[in-house]
Amino acid sequence: MDMQLDPAGDDLPLMANTSHILVKHYVLDLDVDFESQVIEGTIVLFLEDGDRFKKQNRSVEEACQSESNKGCKLGMPEPCHVPVTNAMTFSSEMEYNDCAICSKGEKDTSDKDGNHDNQEHAAGISSSKRCCDTGNHGSEEFLLVLDCCDLSVLKVEEVDVAAVPGMGKFTRSPELTVVSEELRNQIVRELVTWPANRWREQLDYYARCSQAAGCGELLFDTDTWSLQIRKTGAQTATDFPHAIRIWYKTKPEGRSVTWTSDQSGRPCVYTVGSPVNNRALFPCQEPPVAMSTWQATVRAAASFVVLMSGENSAKPTQLWEGCSSWYYYVTMPMPASTFTIAVGCWTEVKMEPCSSGDSATETPFSPPEADFRHVGVCSHMEYPCRFQNASATTQQIIPHRVFAPVCLTGACQETLLQLIPPCLSAAHSVLGTHPFSRLDVLIVPANFPSLGMASPHIMFLSQSILTGGSHLCGTRLCHEIAHAWFGLALGARDWTEEWLSEGFASHLEDVFWAAAQQLAPHEAREQQELRACLRWRRLQDEMQSSPAEMQVLRPNKDKTGHTSDSGASVIKHGLNPEKSFMQVHYLKGYFLLRFLAERLGDETYFSFLRKFVHAFHGQLILSQDFLQMLLENIPEEKRLELSVENIYQDWLESSGIPKPLQRERRAGAECGLARQVRAEVTKWIRVNRRPRKRKRREREAVFEKLLPDQLVLLLEHLLEQKTLSHRTLQSLQRTYHLQDQDAEVRHRWCELIVKHKFTKAYESVERFLQEDQAMGVYLYGELMVSEDARQQQLARRCFERTREQMDRSSAQVVADMLF
Repeated sequence: MDMQLDPAGDDLPLMANTSHILVKHYVLDLDVDFESQVIEGTIVLFLEDGDRFKKQNRSVEEACQSESNKGCKLGMPEPCHVPVTNAMTFSSEMEYNDCAICSKGEKDTSDKDGNHDNQEHAAGISSSKRCCDTGNHGSEEFLLVLDCCDLSVLKVEEVDVAAVPGMGKFTRSPELTVVSEELRNQIVRELVTWPANRWREQLDYYARCSQAAGCGELLFDTDTWSLQIRKTGAQTATDFPHAIRIWYKTKPEGRSVTWTSDQSGRPCVYTVGSPVNNRALFPCQEPPVAMSTWQATVRAAASFVVLMSGENSAKPTQLWEGCSSWYYYVTMPMPASTFTIAVGCWTEVKMEPCSSGDSATETPFSPPEADFRHVGVCSHMEYPCRFQNASATTQQIIPHRVFAPVCLTGACQETLLQLIPPCLSAAHSVLGTHPFSRLDVLIVPANFPSLGMASPHIMFLSQSILTGGSHLCGTRLCHEIAHAWFGLALGARDWTEEWLSEGFASHLEDVFWAAAQQLAPHEAREQQELRACLRWRRLQDEMQSSPAEMQVLRPNKDKTGHTSDSGASVIKHGLNPEKSFMQVHYLKGYFLLRFLAERLGDETYFSFLRKFVHAFHGQLILSQDFLQMLLENIPEEKRLELSVENIYQDWLESSGIPKPLQRERRAGAECGLARQVRAEVTKWIRVNRRPRKRKRREREAVFEKLLPDQLVLLLEHLLEQKTLSHRTLQSLQRTYHLQDQDAEVRHRWCELIVKHKFTKAYESVERFLQEDQAMGVYLYGELMVSEDARQQQLARRCFERTREQMDRSSAQVVADMLF
């Protein structure tokens, strides 16, 4: 696939040549330095050449046809997180003989940061044949291409795994007398394919191999978006070294890491699901098929806590005075984009001594060899899977820890800590086995650009969810918990199909939250109908304000899931700055799943969903895998002309609002909670029309107490009014204590303040822009559009206070609005 990309465009390629060679395991050994804002160290990659992978891939396509295949009988697991990366390879003018690749033994062309030929190439992706051969079919040297940016790569070397004591067991001869490239590669091939019940021993050998001496430096080159590595004389992936060590360091401006301060003013750093994922944290393979396991040792000053995607609840080991080491590992193959790390002066938030806290004292699950017994048949590549462990399948509440800056520990104890057990239990009651053995929850700094982000074994939550009661905290917690199944353990094979992650999480958050509250069926139905009403309004707004091409959930259509011969692919709109602020894939995906659930009935739909999760966990899917299996489970009389093709046309491959959804919303009756809000809106409109001096006998309006979602809907209706007096706004604020409500309610309240220039409440807007940065970008736009000098001054003043700490993408969007 010869992809020529416009460097100024917003499509984003994934560059690693995963069809030819795959990283099976990463071993990271890193130091975190807050003074220089750099993470540096080594990463060792254990590789498998592509011959076996190609055979497995062909079997995937043959197997993924219907439910009768017991799900997708993959030879390798393919779960995925919400993605996106940036990439490029070589200038179209660059031929093989001109590849500016050097080693320490050649002329050193490194820049001051240690990069070799770290030029900013302007071209897009060119065919692999234009440079070093990336396949195993040419006469030129094989080139390993890794996704990489904003890194200083210092050295690349082959690792002498044969020098590690005891490695003879991986070869036919226990005595390693003659060591060759072929023998080293044979050792790695055997190591990466060890059975799941030997995972502890396997991790130990990975660690020992990662510390072995180097046995020859490799030639490498870095450009803006990739790292290319070759070995002289290695013409195919089979010949290429299967264990390599990369010495590197991050850059303070690297887009995968955010250096900032927490709410207590202490320094911290965390990784975020940015457009470039983790390629500015370590060189990696970003395409979703590149599933790998990892283990990491991270050193930092003793005052810091290191949290990471890992199956173990790590504790610090003191190395020397003032320095501690933390060790994490995962045995479930996952995409490199799901790797998450956060280092800061976090405090673990614990239950008050009087609380029962049974769930907090559970023993962390790990699959010891004796307990690794099959409860059911899984379709993914073998690994220590919780779905095959009897004790794990009945574990309603997995062990969990909560971390936060010291100033927020009280708020976490009051709300978040109380909600985690019922929300985890609710998720288990709906979907069954938790895919991950434990959970850390971290309240991230104020500049975090969203309300939450889920990664394996760890979840980031915004401080905005801690205010105004339990509702927003509970719903967001449920959304991120849902991603453990949809987005992590089971994800999209083509990252343009984000609805397979976000649509499912949006639909399941309502179901989990109703179960966590132990609502009666009619109460749950009312609550879910009200939330559907709110999402319908947001979807209509989104359709009016977003480009048509950005409203399509399956933009690649028939080419969805296709890659080049090397395994590279393109993410449409992956770098478009508007994309991160859009909710189309959340909302349209949610309404599609709601439509399907209503067609089947909740009991049948969720029974199917559990069946689907069991069939496909540990794998990647496309939309048709879900839809085909679903339709096979719908009785003929309920299908009513439903087909994969019709769903594509109506819901996934068209812009605008799907016609079935328009018909449903027109025909559907308003729920009771929404009708109650309309009655309250009528009262407020009447209040607003009253003259300032009322007749004595005229009674004061009596307003009903409203739920948080009802308050959001009330304020949205009032935003549609052309004018509201300041007297009415003051009464609104006093009646509902709006300044103390959750962030969703306060956001609508701030919109009212801005629209009607309610100067007495400008302090609420300033507070929101500083403390709720994950939701404040839209408000900046409202302040500027008003063309009111005082409001524009307010916007610029708030931005100047926060811009240095603000998320870079958000800061750029706001700056474009203000200047």
